[in-house]
Amino acid sequence: MKLFYPLLLAIQFLTQIPVRLKQTYGEREVGASLLYYPLVGLLLGALLAGLHAMLHGVPVLLHAALLLAAWVVMTGALHLDGLADSVDAWLGGIGNRERTLAIMKDPYAGPAAVVAVMLVLLLKFAALVSLVQCGNGWALLWPPLLARTAMPLLFLTTPYVRPGGLGAALAQHAPRRTVTVILLVTLLGVLAVLEMRGVGLVLGCLAVFWLLRRMMMARLGGTTGDTAGALLELLETVALILWVLMDTRACS
Repeated sequence: MKLFYPLLLAIQFLTQIPVRLKQTYGEREVGASLLYYPLVGLLLGALLAGLHAMLHGVPVLLHAALLLAAWVVMTGALHLDGLADSVDAWLGGIGNRERTLAIMKDPYAGPAAVVAVMLVLLLKFAALVSLVQCGNGWALLWPPLLARTAMPLLFLTTPYVRPGGLGAALAQHAPRRTVTVILLVTLLGVLAVLEMRGVGLVLGCLAVFWLLRRMMMARLGGTTGDTAGALLELLETVALILWVLMDTRACS
């Protein structure tokens, strides 16, 4: 059973799929869970694509709203919470590292956090409307996959600034060489399947990843769980938008 712990941990950490491990697990298993983050992203994308097919014939706006609601429910709004905390901290921290980290721990959300979450959900909803109109349900596979592929990349390349906790275990105990291979295989697979559209998606996501990581390093000297969640949410949104912008199919 413990052989499958890293996969089950990845599902438990990233989704609301009812996986609850009863046996104990150590930091090594936590680190190894990074290997399966892309697979969990693909699983989420497949569930969304399946729901899209089940909703065939439902009015477009309701169809898109149900997809977005399912997306949020399946992930428990975990990463939206990270986005909200990061936006509050970035604006309230006024360039100060300690103040920024302190605000991230504050459980209350300020106006900027609420606006940021609303904007991200609005952008996702608008993109989903376009996808539904075009009948491009398979496009739902890629944003969750690419965003959760970026998470291991972040932990491999960026110091984790808070001692202890899940993020520290991920950063310290990840099997770095194997994770690197998994990331390369995943990105090459996306390029092979999507061809030129895959090039646009991967390059666009990498550019946003580089920009956000640079901001983290400049302000914090590394990442936290909240900023990692914010990165994931923003990359999902960017990937959705890029797909719609690259989609040349005629949609009525």
